[in-house]
Amino acid sequence: MQIGTPLSASATRVMLLGAGELGKEVIIALQRLGVEVVAVDRYDNAPGHQVAHRAQTIDMTDGNVLERLVATERPDLIVPEIEAIATETLLKLERSGACRVIPTARAANLTMNREGIRRLAAETLKLPTSAYAFADSLDQLRAAVEGARGIGYPCVIKPVMSSSGKGQTKVDTPADLAVAWDDAIGSGRVNKGRVIVEGFVDFDYEITLLTVRALGADGRIETHFCAPVGHLQVKGDYVESWQPQPMSTKAHDAARRMAKAVTDELGGQGLFGVEFFVKGDTVWFSEVSPRPHDTGMVTMVTQRQSEFELHARAILGLPVDTSLRNPGASAVIYGGVEAAGIRYAGVAEALAVPGTEIRLFGKPVSFARRRMGVALAEGSDIDEARKRAKEAAGKVRPIA
Repeated sequence: MQIGTPLSASATRVMLLGAGELGKEVIIALQRLGVEVVAVDRYDNAPGHQVAHRAQTIDMTDGNVLERLVATERPDLIVPEIEAIATETLLKLERSGACRVIPTARAANLTMNREGIRRLAAETLKLPTSAYAFADSLDQLRAAVEGARGIGYPCVIKPVMSSSGKGQTKVDTPADLAVAWDDAIGSGRVNKGRVIVEGFVDFDYEITLLTVRALGADGRIETHFCAPVGHLQVKGDYVESWQPQPMSTKAHDAARRMAKAVTDELGGQGLFGVEFFVKGDTVWFSEVSPRPHDTGMVTMVTQRQSEFELHARAILGLPVDTSLRNPGASAVIYGGVEAAGIRYAGVAEALAVPGTEIRLFGKPVSFARRRMGVALAEGSDIDEARKRAKEAAGKVRPIA
């Protein structure tokens, strides 16, 4: 691909569908390479809106509205950055040759909900996963858990589609099932009447294996892997991550084989966040996102090229480098308050912690548990980096 000049007839134009904190960093990486970017989100003044050449606010689940916007903006590439998109429209647009969808429209469609990707991984590719079932009612859910061949307790209930772990509940007893059902149904973005129930995996740790499909020197797709990212989640929502996560050679090799299998099947170019549960040498596939991953924000302080730069380069057909510079960690900065246009105190104190950086996302409205920023820290090892990141994050104080 030849790269043109932004805001001119030669422009290489990319449309991001989803302009949150991850999309914002992708936009910055693309603009450094001379790409014109249109940022689209469901609410005004999203983080990516603030740095793009143009900002659009639409309901991305409305296929007619999305198709009209694509016809108006005429992007060369469409880059989905969230799940809640009319992916059937993306399939139609890609088939018509109107634009190229990253990594592919099929990949966006399959991964928009947990059912599509779980069936692909477990039933088509035969990858090891936790036991699972889908339910459209509380009665179906109860039967899936407690029936003769039920999954049993403990288990995890999730919406088939949600963001940042919303609506995920670990259920230990029958008394918790109805509450978990209500939480999952109320938190789903689309198809709110369906949930997935998964058997609980007794794992030692979780990882995200950032996997990049990029063009090699011979013009063929090559698969590259970043060092594994370890992470801590609370109710399915990431709160800390670190890189590199120590793993046995056997487990690392298994994760790479599975990541390559699922990303080869999804196809296209770009970065994928592939999640696994690990216990000793045993590895289970969990999920995959065909885009930068929230746990991968740590790469802004650990790698020569962050996950956002890797994604931008890969989708443009440029060379990539997944090498690690140093150990590092990230820790989430929560809103803490329910207010619009909040202020942040303690930023200077946070940046005084050795080896740290702060990213404040600029979200227009804060909620108590909304991710409003992240602290990044490097260290001589991951323990030092985690300590620094948590200390820095704790010094930032959102104020209404």
